Amino acid sequence: MKYTNLPHTDIEVSKICLGTMTWGNQNTEAEGHEQMDYALDKGVNFFDTAELYSIPAHPDRRSNTEKIIGTWFKKSGNRDKIVLGTKIAGKAEFTKFIRTTGFNRESIIEAVEGSLKRLQTDYIDLYQLHWPDRNTNYFGQRGYTHDVSDYWQDNIHQLLETFRDLIREGKIRQVGISNESPWGTMRFLEESKVHASLPRTITIQNPYSLLNRLFEVGLAEIAMREKVGLLAYSPLGFGVLSGKYLGGRMPDGARITLFPNYKRYLNPTAVAATQKYYELAQEHGISLAQMALAFVNSRPFITSNIIGATSIKQLEENISSIEVELSDEVYQAIEKIHNEIPNPAP
Repeated sequence: MKYTNLPHTDIEVSKICLGTMTWGNQNTEAEGHEQMDYALDKGVNFFDTAELYSIPAHPDRRSNTEKIIGTWFKKSGNRDKIVLGTKIAGKAEFTKFIRTTGFNRESIIEAVEGSLKRLQTDYIDLYQLHWPDRNTNYFGQRGYTHDVSDYWQDNIHQLLETFRDLIREGKIRQVGISNESPWGTMRFLEESKVHASLPRTITIQNPYSLLNRLFEVGLAEIAMREKVGLLAYSPLGFGVLSGKYLGGRMPDGARITLFPNYKRYLNPTAVAATQKYYELAQEHGISLAQMALAFVNSRPFITSNIIGATSIKQLEENISSIEVELSDEVYQAIEKIHNEIPNPAP
């Protein structure tokens, strides 16, 4: 395994982060425990979850994943070996069963206390906002369209004050954002620069893969100059970059087969790009999944690559991608395909 630090901290994390959002729906508690055992044995010390998981969000499965991690902590006694990240769900139609308010002091405290209880821990290493409270382009929206009727009160200063207080209480250690835009990222950074007592935002969890490199357009420069680490999610595009959906296949039990609304990585242009990446991987004798993950692992703005799996076999392949070194020839070929079919799956 390879390791790095969460930016601006001495917290060492594995370059591969264990994603957990299938546990409690596609995966049982026992399977979640097995994945954590396996990942830790392979040197993965960074786990990511959210109060929203498992997905798709549903009242009957509310926070199942955090509960599964909590029972593993209790059973294994391995809490001190893990850097743990979780998130508060934003306001949306599909999260009304969690809460109907947006981000404010009360909702954040409530969410943190709930996560601590479910996770059976006294502290959270990295606490993140799951997506912005305001309307902006995330979750598959390529561009930003301003709605003059949309009202959003900028309360970022107040949110950071709440996080500061929770850090002082020892309940969280660091703060991150997710599904954010360049403007939102800089607003969070601006507040902590102007007000020294406020915690600095150290990570951003956004999609990044061979099918979606939009992070490079505006956020990569911020990440490098401000040292905000990308925690890349969906590095395999909901499994599309494993190649298992090529040829029109819809494998039994696969995520998009089960949940067709998660098809943003399976549009015709994305399929065409995936076919080209598959042929490139075959030409160089590596699997498409490992080539796709190795590419993400190599990016200079990556702090950790969030992989997920529903089987130990998938998990083994994904974690071992850290050992794959792509040649210059492969990188050049990847860039050629990217220039022909740029960002087909926002």
